[in-house]
Amino acid sequence: MKITVETTVAAPIAEVWRAYTSPEDIQQWNAASDDWHTTAAAVDLRVGGAFSSRMEAKNGSMGFDFAGTYTNIVQHKLIEYAFGERNAKVEFGDGPEGVTVRVTFDSEQTHSIEQQREGWQSILNNFKRHVEAMGG
Repeated sequence: MKITVETTVAAPIAEVWRAYTSPEDIQQWNAASDDWHTTAAAVDLRVGGAFSSRMEAKNGSMGFDFAGTYTNIVQHKLIEYAFGERNAKVEFGDGPEGVTVRVTFDSEQTHSIEQQREGWQSILNNFKRHVEAMGG
């Protein structure tokens, strides 16, 4: 099953794209809750290129790596990637209110659909706040 989350960011497309694909920015927004953070990120933004981010609880109790391979990239429009046996698609739509960022991903079995949707939406909300706080 596929799950979709989205947000609209009030900033120029070039800024939104850069913040989504820059390791420095990823480390600042890539967390689903305030007690987690991303301690490292790497991006090789090309088809066949790898990406990874290390997500850890701030209290050091647990952490995991989120990693995969880019399968399709259209600058300022689309990023598709595979992670494990799953796939995700990130679409960027430039409109009058800003840039709509829509993420569609394959669900997994461990957590409920609702938990997965909430987690990914929460990360996307952080992304929106991060970009807009940069002054867009």
